Amino acid sequence: MPLINVNNHQMYYEIHGAGEPVICSGGWGTFCHGDVGHLPRGLTDRYKVVIFDHRGIGQSSDDMAVPSTTRLYADDVIGLLCELGIGNAHFVGIIGIGACIFQEVAIQRPDLVRSLVNTGTWARPDTKFRDQLTLWLDIHRVMGFEAFQRMVVMEGFDPEFYEAKKASLLGPDGAWRDLRGRIDTHQRLTEAGLSHDTLDRLGQITAPTLVMHNGYDVITAPRLTLPVEKGIPGARGHWMPGAAHVATGREARAEFCGVLLDFLADY
Repeated sequence: MPLINVNNHQMYYEIHGAGEPVICSGGWGTFCHGDVGHLPRGLTDRYKVVIFDHRGIGQSSDDMAVPSTTRLYADDVIGLLCELGIGNAHFVGIIGIGACIFQEVAIQRPDLVRSLVNTGTWARPDTKFRDQLTLWLDIHRVMGFEAFQRMVVMEGFDPEFYEAKKASLLGPDGAWRDLRGRIDTHQRLTEAGLSHDTLDRLGQITAPTLVMHNGYDVITAPRLTLPVEKGIPGARGHWMPGAAHVATGREARAEFCGVLLDFLADY
């Protein structure tokens, strides 16, 4: 399995497809270890897609003594690209902290970022979002992973999809399973997410940027994603009024994939 020593930790990564490089990251999980099928449809058919495990997730190690920030995770990504010899790439942050990490990469190393895509993102947490993430961590710590998983799944998916897919969304192989048995990793990702603050620095991002706004998202709602679009010069926004935090259903997924691929093709 591909492990590389980056930024004083062992980082696991995978490469799928061929073509121009795309760096893709999700939230509190990974597209690795057989989950590449959860990437936007068509992405690996057109691009060389690099995916990886965040610190403490999957096979990537972590150093608990190092303060957890999105800048730390960004330095991990920058180091990975340097080791792989990738000097310029599309950065696609899908649903969560991966998008925030890529904001930091775009600010710190604009030369690496050919284009930037942010979904389910934020530039600065507000009080409700801060309390929401803190509550999830408290539930995980006090009531266990299963209770945390039930709560975040109910908030993350629309009611119809939840009803139809509840059995597969919950349990050992369900959503957010990468945090099972890893309360320390959950805490560090929460710390990084809550300390993330690029609001006053978004103007430094020069890469062409697409920001998605999901109307039914009760986690990273448009009140959090809109400031990202407004703060990045020339950023393009796309609204999906009926989509929850995780866009599901054939039509919504097709729309998301189409918008994403069309945007990447422009750059």
